Amino acid sequence: MSQIPWNVDWLVPQWPAPAGVKALCTTRTGGASMGAYASLNLGTHVGDNAQQVQYNRAIVRSALGVNPVFMNQVHGNHVLELETVDEIELTGDGASTRSRGIACTVMVADCLPVLLCDVQGKRVAAVHAGWRGLAGTQGVGVLDKVVERFLPSSLGEYAQPATEVIAWLGPCIGPQAFEVGSEVREEFVNHHVSAAQCFCSRPGGKWLADLPALARQRLQALGVSRVYGNDGSAQWCTVGNTSRFFSHRRDRITGRQAACIWLV
Repeated sequence: MSQIPWNVDWLVPQWPAPAGVKALCTTRTGGASMGAYASLNLGTHVGDNAQQVQYNRAIVRSALGVNPVFMNQVHGNHVLELETVDEIELTGDGASTRSRGIACTVMVADCLPVLLCDVQGKRVAAVHAGWRGLAGTQGVGVLDKVVERFLPSSLGEYAQPATEVIAWLGPCIGPQAFEVGSEVREEFVNHHVSAAQCFCSRPGGKWLADLPALARQRLQALGVSRVYGNDGSAQWCTVGNTSRFFSHRRDRITGRQAACIWLV
């Protein structure tokens, strides 16, 4: 397949990334899948026709001009270090690389995609951040793990302080649609008291959770203060924008969009 232009409906992050960093987030438009998966479903695990999914992935690959590395995501906090394009379908919920020709890629359908880079354009990363990944284990979530990849203590000469890292939040389930139980709130508040600000009480012991606010708060605590994209407003909500985004909470049987970031 010859290289094709990006679909006009896809999201191109508006953030001050250096020239050597490219990023995009697909929507549900521009592919070959049908029915509940219409039309650019990129998930191989959701019941869609396998040939159509591979065709859809080829569309994205051609538009990027590099190879997206898809992961087997498990709502954890493990971040992979990608060095070659052969690392396909490894298990993890984040990926980072200093190599060109590889697009760190996460699939979502309500969970929050987070893209990161340093201001020097030496490293990029993508994270799949649902509430479990954000909450993590003993308060250490996937954002904690991915920010570590940029820090001098672990990565040597190319590392940057967290203040030199910028992040972009993509579309996810919005704060007016994400109803959770008290156990979800406790997973956050028990380790980070300030997370209580990101929950609004509902009748019956339920809570509305603000996923992008939780991510912004955690990034800020980690030293990443320059965060762009999803601010929790209606335009970013996967549940509320039926024609543009896949949403598992809304439809149950549905596809997956993807957020990608790479070095050129």
